[in-house]
Amino acid sequence: MRSVLLGLVRTLWRVLRALFLGLAAIIIAIEEWGWRPLTAMAARLAKWPPIGRLEDAIRRAPRRAALLLFLAPAVLLFPVKLVALWLIHIGRTTLGVVVILLAKALGTAFVGRLFILTESQLTTFPWFARALSWWRATKRRVKATVRSSLLWQAASRIKRRMSLWVRRRLRGAGLR
Repeated sequence: MRSVLLGLVRTLWRVLRALFLGLAAIIIAIEEWGWRPLTAMAARLAKWPPIGRLEDAIRRAPRRAALLLFLAPAVLLFPVKLVALWLIHIGRTTLGVVVILLAKALGTAFVGRLFILTESQLTTFPWFARALSWWRATKRRVKATVRSSLLWQAASRIKRRMSLWVRRRLRGAGLR
């Protein structure tokens, strides 16, 4: 009986671990392919002088104001997401999903940029510094685990082969 229970616990652990790694891979992919490009896009807006001056003011903001600024996009986009859910509820599913995706992209761009601008102020809060340290260490461990998985390695090989194939085709067509 004990060995059956132990086997069941091990199987459950493997399933939960696989689900966790899948979720972690999605989060890492979103960060790698979403957070960075969207944050870079938001940074390009700072070349416009009024936005540049606003960013300078944000960098100089007191730490509590910086925390409020950092949390503002989540609070401001919440009603937009509620509207998107309402649109889905009334049968306008495509529009609702588009609104959610746009809100998520804009929110990611601005939260990422605000984090870059306010990180020095935010890390003066001991709880924030601990949470950020935990997140970065956890992300490194999860990234290493995900990247060592057979699925990730296979996907990386396929991506490399496809990139090589596309480059060869472009060269052959005189486009590159």
